[in-house]
Amino acid sequence: MRKFATLETEMVNPKTTDIDSLGTYEILKVINNEDKKITKAVEQVLDKVAIVVEHCVNAIKNGGRVIYAGAGTSGRIGFLDAAEVVPTFGVPEGIFTALIAGGDEALKRSVEAVEDDVLLGESDAKKIGVNSKDFVIGITASGRTPYVRGVFNFAKSQGSSTALICNVSNPELQDVSDIVISILTGPEVIAGSTRMKAGTSQKMVLNMISTATMIKLGKVYKNYMVDVLVLNEKLKERAKRIIMESTGVSYETASQYLEKAGNKPKLAILMILTGKDFDTCQKLLEEHWSVNEALKHI
Repeated sequence: MRKFATLETEMVNPKTTDIDSLGTYEILKVINNEDKKITKAVEQVLDKVAIVVEHCVNAIKNGGRVIYAGAGTSGRIGFLDAAEVVPTFGVPEGIFTALIAGGDEALKRSVEAVEDDVLLGESDAKKIGVNSKDFVIGITASGRTPYVRGVFNFAKSQGSSTALICNVSNPELQDVSDIVISILTGPEVIAGSTRMKAGTSQKMVLNMISTATMIKLGKVYKNYMVDVLVLNEKLKERAKRIIMESTGVSYETASQYLEKAGNKPKLAILMILTGKDFDTCQKLLEEHWSVNEALKHI
């Protein structure tokens, strides 16, 4: 077992040892300079992120889910990404699912010791019925969190593929991970405070994974989120603008087609672009997922 002191995320940052004696602006400059290293670290793992995206796409196409698992900051970041996918891309709740050590209570406050419970991870994975169709992504800065190991243990026993997002080299959990994304953000500004660079890098990578997955699944046309859920007046107006800008029609026409399409912007766009009726366009999208693919089969 690797000692905590040897983990990159636990080491003391030599560039910030005097941070407690600096003025407010100087403190912020130090933090900002360290944060500039995050995008470079993420750039180094894009090839692995691309592989993870393909696994996510395949899982969802085959009726499975993308499941995030983590503890503390990492777990909360997973919950945030999973929650935001639903209204942004119009996917049903549960397609992206998140597990956090300590459950919902851990979203609001720190719950002690639960991250060290392997059996809790196994139990939580079992409760949500992780199966071979699912793709499980563990998120842990240290690359060793026992709770995540428990989730992975159950997932592997059910035939699920797994990926690890961490911030250290040679993570302990690589033995139960099919894909390892090690984002080497280095020592934190405050030693061991992985809510900082490590957490930011994890959020960036999850943004990439969920967004790229949704693009590949046809949830984006050009660069518009055409499956946005129309849940209120603000979102209805956004949907109309998306239809107008992506097809060139007037506000009035966009409004009419949004109504005809049952408040589904993507369907409205395809109806406008093809001149076909609701049923024809609905069938095309069911078969081909995206506007671009549907247009090829007119």
